[in-house]
Amino acid sequence: MKKFFSTLMLSALCGVSFAQQATSPDGHLKVSVTCNEGKAAYTVMLDDDVVIESSPLGLNTSIGDFTKGLKLANPAPEAKQVSEAYSLPNAKIANISYTANEYTYSFTMEQAARRFGQRPQGQGQQAQTRDVPVFDVVMHIDNNNIAFKYVVKPQGDRKSCLVNNELTAYTFPESTTTFICPQMTPQTGFARTAPSYETFYEYDAPMGKNGHGRGFTFPALFKVKGQAPAAPVKKGKKAVAPAESLIWVMLNETNIGGNYCGSRIVNNANVYTIAYPEETEFGGVGSSGPGIMLDNAELASTPWRTITVGRTMKPIAETTIQWDVVKPQYAAKYDYKAGRSAWSWIIRMDASCNYDEQKEYVDFASAMGWEYLLVDALWDTNIGYERMEQLSKYAQSKGVNLFLWYNSNGYWNDAPQGPRGKMHRMIDRRKEMQWMQKAGIKGIKVDFVGSDKQQTMQMYEDILADANECGIMVIFHGCTLQRGWERMYPNFVACEAVRASENLAFGQNDNDIEALAGTIHPVLRNAVGNMDFGGSTLNKHYSKNNERGTTRKTSDCYALATAILFQTPVQNFAMAPNNLTDAPAWAVDFMKKVPVAWQDMKYIDGYPGKYVVIARKANGKWYLAAINAQNETLNLTLNLDGMFQAGQALTLYSDDALLQGSKTAVTPNKKTNTITVSIPKDGGVVVCE
Repeated sequence: MKKFFSTLMLSALCGVSFAQQATSPDGHLKVSVTCNEGKAAYTVMLDDDVVIESSPLGLNTSIGDFTKGLKLANPAPEAKQVSEAYSLPNAKIANISYTANEYTYSFTMEQAARRFGQRPQGQGQQAQTRDVPVFDVVMHIDNNNIAFKYVVKPQGDRKSCLVNNELTAYTFPESTTTFICPQMTPQTGFARTAPSYETFYEYDAPMGKNGHGRGFTFPALFKVKGQAPAAPVKKGKKAVAPAESLIWVMLNETNIGGNYCGSRIVNNANVYTIAYPEETEFGGVGSSGPGIMLDNAELASTPWRTITVGRTMKPIAETTIQWDVVKPQYAAKYDYKAGRSAWSWIIRMDASCNYDEQKEYVDFASAMGWEYLLVDALWDTNIGYERMEQLSKYAQSKGVNLFLWYNSNGYWNDAPQGPRGKMHRMIDRRKEMQWMQKAGIKGIKVDFVGSDKQQTMQMYEDILADANECGIMVIFHGCTLQRGWERMYPNFVACEAVRASENLAFGQNDNDIEALAGTIHPVLRNAVGNMDFGGSTLNKHYSKNNERGTTRKTSDCYALATAILFQTPVQNFAMAPNNLTDAPAWAVDFMKKVPVAWQDMKYIDGYPGKYVVIARKANGKWYLAAINAQNETLNLTLNLDGMFQAGQALTLYSDDALLQGSKTAVTPNKKTNTITVSIPKDGGVVVCE
């Protein structure tokens, strides 16, 4: 009873009626939607804890300003259960079951009748008005996720509109800290290719900042302080002070292709509000706000705004909400296969893009038993189309298939690398893809896109759709974050949308903090979609001779661990042919066999910026991986229930205090089914059969 009244009081403080709360199937996650003084708002609670304080809802469009003067027609809609089971072999979990409660909130506005074709009143008479539907808020709530979208209603004979801006925002409690990535300034960076989601994350930073003045990219992670237990916790005979109660909240958006623009969040007085792309993105071409059709609910819908909530990082890392609420846009026309890929550019740079060195890398990929080779920029001039056909034929004879790099532009930046002008126009693109199909090319990596405008999103979708017609898989690099694309487009492989491995080659600072960044990618960026990072090098230096260039600070076991922690169905590993002789044989052998197509995953432990432990399952076998970024050695006792049997003979890859790695046998405790591991700073651990 005391808990009930506590919840009721918190709801009242937020201006919320307890009876109007929408809830998750298990009753722990709660949302209240209200309309006070004509303004719509929502509040999120986890049990008795306010996670997101009262925050605005609404849209300003070309057919009406739907941010004020609103009425909530149905304050307490009935819950409708939605459930679905589906397969997603190109993502972190292959078979997914989704169950949620759906609520639809209908908002109206009082408007003059003459706007809708009725006869106006005579002079001196009071004009007739009526409540007209303007939008619905459709909300799905499962046990750890909230997804909501607007469905805009036609106004009179208007069947389409521009959305000028959203009022949607997220207001966090005052003590909240953040793990978020600042938005890049448009038309800056290399050859004016920004924004491309490649800045440094802020770790446990206080609210109040607005990135570099332009807000932050998705996904965004927040740490909220919950209510701690009232009394000390007893452990044995001793009373121990209760641990701080933490709630993790991740914001994201999904279901965006050519139907809408991508968004970011901007901070003003600790209120994070949805913001559309800046006008100067994409060379200034295209509108900032999106246009939508109003013919039916699907066409008139905005993207799903998603909020993932958990008392540990487990629901954050394991969420599938970005796929649960989207639908496939077309069927796979060919059988797209996951695989490991070699890649010369990360170690040998542009100079390696010649026929002889790419042939050397084909032989290396074949020796590793890998399925693919990515041939990077400048192949069109340094190798040429005719010799590329020869290289593809040679690679296929060695059991290797090729991915080819392409420049996306176009007119929106100055990136000089070729092939240029092949991807942005449909006629040129289809000719190029037909040539690729004839030459046996299996995939492309399209780089330097740099915008979230609707026009850009349409180009992403068009590239994917045309590629499917020719059996070509697609990786995007220097690009936006994907938003549900693993399920929407079956030939989609991954986006970069992270400060990835090329920065390890460009500057020493990225190497110095490699492990720090590595602890957040699996639970934030990679949590919402496949990540084209291009790591796991076994070189000591990023150079062809392995003697100069930037210096890797992380261990070989760290490299093995991130091959598991960083997930994408086609991994462009940063190993080089010299690793066959200058890297430890046990490490090379592991990389020959490491899977990239996963059936399942488990978040085990961690804290962003400190350490992370995750397990993934492939071919019925589990692989547990961990890395440590802290200055002190991390000692962990790992419970292996649900993955390995007590007393089972396992293999452990681990580092000593000097980061010298080794492969040893280990057996879990027969009574507790646990093992104890030690991970030094910049080190890693892998446990497998």
